[in-house]
Amino acid sequence: TTVRYEKRDKYQGQIMANFKRGRGDYMGVAGRLNDQAHIPAPVRTYLPNDFGLYHMAGNVNEWCSDLYRPLTSTTLGDTENHDLNPYRGNKFKTKVLDEDGKPVEKDSLGRVRYRAVEDDEAADRENYKRGEVYNYLDGDQESFVLYDYGNTTLISDKSRVFKGGSWADRAYWLSPGARRFKEEDKADRSLGFRCAMTRTGGPTGNDDSGGNIFKSKQKPQKRRYK
Repeated sequence: TTVRYEKRDKYQGQIMANFKRGRGDYMGVAGRLNDQAHIPAPVRTYLPNDFGLYHMAGNVNEWCSDLYRPLTSTTLGDTENHDLNPYRGNKFKTKVLDEDGKPVEKDSLGRVRYRAVEDDEAADRENYKRGEVYNYLDGDQESFVLYDYGNTTLISDKSRVFKGGSWADRAYWLSPGARRFKEEDKADRSLGFRCAMTRTGGPTGNDDSGGNIFKSKQKPQKRRYK
């Protein structure tokens, strides 16, 4: 069994995520606090999940890369073409090549350079036929669906999904199936990213003078929870 489940009896009945229980109730009342955080809480405030990740529900909503499109009962009832758990918003890219067909020099951050795939390049492919498929069967000409942004809807090709729930949301929004959307160039006090790192420090290892320096050998440390 994991530490999380060995300790569960100690925390049974207590709130183990940062969210709002009701209108104005961000952390309970004096003498009887529930999640003990009326704004985003420190990372290790609650126990992690079995993957060692903290705050996968609550604390801060997370931007998702997929484009928002509404799911309807008709969509879910279509057993042949249903899009349950869809990923939308793909824009295919390919490496930038030189005259010899080799990748060009990396950018200033050491990343491989990519460019968007044009529709005429994708026409003869078998796995996709267009370089940009934001509206595939839901907003394109084949679907006969129109999202008239600003007139009949707030959904556009810049509407990105966010989910996970935050310190300012009720428990309903902590469910992975609860989706909302916002324009990708907008910001919100309860919206951000959940970051997972395999290590801290410089990108090239312990010899990188630009990052934290770690000794090659470290004493094993026990994980402790309050």
